[in-house]
Amino acid sequence: MDNPFFLPSTLPYQLPDFARITESDYEPAFEEGMREHLIEVASITNNPETPTFENTIVALERSGQILSRVSHVFFNKTSSDTSEVLEALQAKIAPLLSAHRDSIQLNQELFKRIQNLWNDRVSLELGAEELQVLKKYYEDFVHAGALLSDNQRETVKSLNQELASLQAQFSQRVLADSNDLAVAIEDVSLLSGLSDAQIAACKQAAVDKGIPDAWVIPVVNFSGHPFLQSLSNRETRKRVMEASLKKGLQGNSNDTREILVSMAKLRAKKAKLFGFGSHAEYVLSRQTAKHPDRVVEMLSKLAKAAVRNAKSEATELQAIINSEPESFSLASWDWDYYTEILRREKYSLDVSLLKPYFELNNVLYKGIFKAAGDLYGLSFRTREDLVAYHPDAKVFEVFKDDAPLGLYIADFYARSSKRGGAWMNSLVDQNTLLDQSPVIVNNLNIPKPPEGSVTLLTLDETTTFFHEFGHALHGLLSNVTYPRVSGTSVERDFVEFPSQVNEMWMMWPEVVDEYARHYETGERLPQEWIDTLQTTETFNEGYKTTSYLAASVLDLAFHLLHEETEIEDVEQFERDAIAAYGLDFEPVPTRYRSTYFSHIFAGGYSAGYYGYIWSEVLDADAVEWFKEHGGLTRKNGQHFADTLLSRGGSIDSMEMFRNFRGRDAELAHLLKRRGLN
Repeated sequence: MDNPFFLPSTLPYQLPDFARITESDYEPAFEEGMREHLIEVASITNNPETPTFENTIVALERSGQILSRVSHVFFNKTSSDTSEVLEALQAKIAPLLSAHRDSIQLNQELFKRIQNLWNDRVSLELGAEELQVLKKYYEDFVHAGALLSDNQRETVKSLNQELASLQAQFSQRVLADSNDLAVAIEDVSLLSGLSDAQIAACKQAAVDKGIPDAWVIPVVNFSGHPFLQSLSNRETRKRVMEASLKKGLQGNSNDTREILVSMAKLRAKKAKLFGFGSHAEYVLSRQTAKHPDRVVEMLSKLAKAAVRNAKSEATELQAIINSEPESFSLASWDWDYYTEILRREKYSLDVSLLKPYFELNNVLYKGIFKAAGDLYGLSFRTREDLVAYHPDAKVFEVFKDDAPLGLYIADFYARSSKRGGAWMNSLVDQNTLLDQSPVIVNNLNIPKPPEGSVTLLTLDETTTFFHEFGHALHGLLSNVTYPRVSGTSVERDFVEFPSQVNEMWMMWPEVVDEYARHYETGERLPQEWIDTLQTTETFNEGYKTTSYLAASVLDLAFHLLHEETEIEDVEQFERDAIAAYGLDFEPVPTRYRSTYFSHIFAGGYSAGYYGYIWSEVLDADAVEWFKEHGGLTRKNGQHFADTLLSRGGSIDSMEMFRNFRGRDAELAHLLKRRGLN
């Protein structure tokens, strides 16, 4: 009982006791958690009483608490601060957890109780949330294979375990290869164009890597690097881009090609067992899109206009290159650099000059927290007395209208033990059934400056922070009874919608006026720069949309495969898939190549990467609603929270949108935003 996961934490809001948790605690907690969970499930199936919502669904919602506690902490830790010990345990535990889930969701006695309740749902006279929870449980079990034959269920179990193991391997190989591919620069002059703070961050990265006489540019998770817009040395830009595009493709022990092909084929095989033509059909049957054909139709419509705009943008960039003493053909590593030159020439705006106005603490306290206060009545207080899972992670207590609400943990900085990208995790899911308040984490990957230096964000990093905090709001403002529908427990192609909406406040007048102040002088971000940013929203959108769509197409291509399909050359498969949509434009790389596409091969977005633009249709329409109704007001925020953010998955997602907007979303707003109309 000394294991910190065996009993609920006694810390405020049941914050996991990170001061006590050690790496040796995880495995016994997983073992005990699975053992206890199975005992609790057995007590449900052995109950001789007629199945009721209380003795079946509520009992399931109350079960597995040890397993839930350790899982929330472990998987946040392995993504944000892993180690060799944790990686070994992740590889070991992944198939065991898969088998454990299957032992419950493929338990026929348990499913019969749920099926009986579902069949009798009208006579049960359940409340709206209870009915939605019952529906989700029934669909969860059917989707897992409860209606399959005995032999088919055994096959599904085997496939799930193998997929879980491969997913863990993929994640670990991408992280290892990203660390190996970090670009070491021997001469600081080759970093010309970077700011002093960026160069200092490169020096610190080199020191951390054990090569103090060099400067290191870490490889990021997507194709390219934020530094490409500033680096004036073309050879350095090329090295950075090529290192980025090689992740998982080096033919070494970190190569991911064989893994991803195996995963695609196993997923196709599993989908076939369920009677679906592809993994994409299987997955989308439970998303708001419902079928891949609808996604293909949307992507096809967008692709033509996106590439047309990208080629037009490329012509302008090539003209700048041609005017230089030594011209060359525009390449992928040149795009960001010359885009910024064009932006300066065309709009008299240099985005690198924005960084001094985006100081991290100002962005957080006077920007993100201010908008949350004005909209939702939230306030935040630093809790120095509470320990997070890493020294860089800061803990805040959150209040709503001065009443305690939960905890928010912000983990800003990149490190070799953290996977790339930015994301939100939940350590404790809000629900009144178990009397739990939310404990929410945001992870970013901002280069950490040397000790004593301020942290200045790029425009993109600031946008990402507002975006990820939108996910955090979805978790913090959740107000549901049952864990199954808490927070972000919505369809995958809907989950990005609230986070995208939160991006709008970044440049909202009352918000930007507060936080966008020069970190040394306190000078306000010049209004003409703000006006230019807002009037040039479609600038470079051809590139951005083409790059994003290419990744979405890759995701669909791998997950529309049949089990029998052979992929002998992953790189050729990528080229063919992208060309089929007319997105093959060499200066614009796909945002993720398949070999480091962790969203789909190590995360929950398989056959779902389209969801970002699918939910952006809702986002663009929602932004218009806020503008029509007066913008940043408590009344508007309360309406958004009441109809959507607080409801989690307790109501059908599209019904929630209609409750908020008063109608279905219209595509026109997205087309206008991206310059595709």
